[in-house]
Amino acid sequence: MIDTIIINGLSFALPLFVMAIGGIYSEKSGVTMLCIEGFQGFGAFCGAFAVIIAQQKIGASSPWLIYIALIASIVGGMIFSVIHAVLCIFLRANQVISGVVVNILASAVTIFATSIINDVIFNKPSNLFNIGVSQKYTVPGISQIPVIGAIFKDIYPYEIIILIIACIMSYLMYRTKFGLRLRACGENPQSVDAAGGSVTKVRFISVIICGGLSGIGGMFFAYSMAGNFSSSIYSGYGYLAIAALIFGNWDIWRTLAVCLFFGIARAGGYQLCLVMGLSSNYSFLFQTIPYILTLVLLVFFSKYNHPPKATGEFFDKGKR
Repeated sequence: MIDTIIINGLSFALPLFVMAIGGIYSEKSGVTMLCIEGFQGFGAFCGAFAVIIAQQKIGASSPWLIYIALIASIVGGMIFSVIHAVLCIFLRANQVISGVVVNILASAVTIFATSIINDVIFNKPSNLFNIGVSQKYTVPGISQIPVIGAIFKDIYPYEIIILIIACIMSYLMYRTKFGLRLRACGENPQSVDAAGGSVTKVRFISVIICGGLSGIGGMFFAYSMAGNFSSSIYSGYGYLAIAALIFGNWDIWRTLAVCLFFGIARAGGYQLCLVMGLSSNYSFLFQTIPYILTLVLLVFFSKYNHPPKATGEFFDKGKR
C-alpha cells in the first residue's frame, strides 16, 4: 500500500509542481496569478487535440505522443496566457478579476470547442477527448528496494520531464541576469527601470512562461490520471498550485515539498478509503483532503508568508 501511495502521490504532485513554478514566475515578476486553472485547462485541450490527431497518423502506442502532447500544451498555454498579460500589463485591468475571467473563459471555450470538434471532425457526439494513458516505466533493480524503490516504479515519462524543467527554471530564476531582473520587478520595479531594463517586457515574458508551464501540468493530468480531456480537468488543480506556491513562500524547491505533501495526502486518502472498504463514491470525499489541508495550513502558516512587495501593482514610471 505504501508503494501505491508514493507512486500515485508523485504522479499528482509533479504536474501540480510545474504549474506552481509558472505561478512563481508570474508573481515574482509582479503579476498576480489566479488563472493557472484556465491556462492548464486550455493547454490540456490543445495537447489532447494534438494527441487525438497524432494517434490517427502514427498510432496510439507511439512513444512520440508524449512529446507531441508536451509541445502542443506549451504552445496552447502560452497563447491563452497572452489574454491575461495584455489585460493586466498593457490595459491595467484588475489582476484578480482578470484571473477569474480567464478561468471562466477557458472552461467555456474548451468544453464548447471539444463538443464541436467531436461532432464536426470525428462525427461522434461527445464532450471529451479520449486519449488514453501514457506509458509507464520501471527502473530495474533499484525499484525493488522497499519503500524508496517505489519512486522508481511505474514512472510516467512526464515526471522526468517536469523535474528537468524544474532544474532549468530554478537556474533561470536564481542564476541568470533575466532571473535577477524578474525578481527585482516583483520587489522594486523602479530600480529595474532606472537600470535600463524593461519592466513591461519582463512581466509579459513571465506570464507567458506561466502559461506554458501550466499547460504542461494540465496536459499531464489529462494524460495520466484522467485518460481524457473533459470538464473534469477544471477540478481546482490550478488553485491548489497557487496554494502550494504560497505555502512554499514563492520558492521553487520549498514549493516542491508542499506539492509532494499534497500528493501523498491525496493518494493516502484514496487508499484509506479502499482499506476501510467504502464504495468508490466516497473516494471523491477523501480526495478533498489536500484542499482541507490547504485551509489548515492557511490558518497556521499564512503569517510567515512574504509575497513579492510589488505583486499586483501596476508599474508607474513616475513612482519612486
